[in-house]
Amino acid sequence: MNLRHPPRWLAAALLWCLLALPALARDTNGMVVIGTDFGTRDGAVAAMKGVALGVEPKLTLHDLTQDIPPFDIWYGAYQLGITLPYWPKGAVFVVVVDPGVGTERGAVVAKTRSGHFFVGPDNGLLTLIAENPGIEAVRKIDETRHRLPGSEKSFTFHGRDLFAVAAAKLAAGAIAFEEVGPELPGDVVRLPYVAAGFTDGVASGMIPALDVNFGNVWTNIDRATFERLGIGKGQKVAVKLTQKGETVFEEQVPFVDTFGDVAQGEPLVYLNSEDKVAFAINYGNFAEDYGVEAGPDWRVELRKP
Repeated sequence: MNLRHPPRWLAAALLWCLLALPALARDTNGMVVIGTDFGTRDGAVAAMKGVALGVEPKLTLHDLTQDIPPFDIWYGAYQLGITLPYWPKGAVFVVVVDPGVGTERGAVVAKTRSGHFFVGPDNGLLTLIAENPGIEAVRKIDETRHRLPGSEKSFTFHGRDLFAVAAAKLAAGAIAFEEVGPELPGDVVRLPYVAAGFTDGVASGMIPALDVNFGNVWTNIDRATFERLGIGKGQKVAVKLTQKGETVFEEQVPFVDTFGDVAQGEPLVYLNSEDKVAFAINYGNFAEDYGVEAGPDWRVELRKP
């Protein structure tokens, strides 16, 4: 073979390899997942998406949820924590629940040990993914390099002006993680909450969120902790739910596989899609009927009757 004049197929193959190298070397995959407390009644989320596509039109933009309750950082952290593991490595999550926008709170990009990325405020939204899968490194966004041109005097919409820009550049491979800005030492901001535990025959935890469309009440008590109670299918569980020490619900409820295992209108205990203990009413709304809400103030105790 004459290497000074290679055949066309070889030249084409070499060119393809050279063009493909940057994409193969990237840590991101062009996917951006957006979650906010903005709602969908105005154009705020659309503005963020427009900014991202202005950086790279070939990005794929996806919704985590835009219906996080206003200012509810915990709920945003929870939704991020239960959603991130199902996305391919290299996805970039932009989560904006930011009551401190424009203040000294951090504006960061975090890389997780699973190879995902988070872009947003360092205000507690990283609480759960800092535990699992864990955070490899955090960098401060350099606003002089990664800001929407012309937005320098805008202080109340970092989702559009800062986070969408940084996320799009990272997802598109226009910048590497190391080019986001300086690495930050120390831990991220974490919200206090009650972890699941088992003491003296009691499985305990908290209510991190509601399955809002159906009124099911989710807990953070995992299967292994629940199984220490030794309660079999069809047997009753003594359930106690409290808010700030005040009992809101206290009854014995059957443990079953799914909603249809009890009569319509009857309560049940089951393991939900996150493999955590949850409460529901078959063809009903447990949260509404019993006045149960979610958040770090809500506690759960389970016993064997």
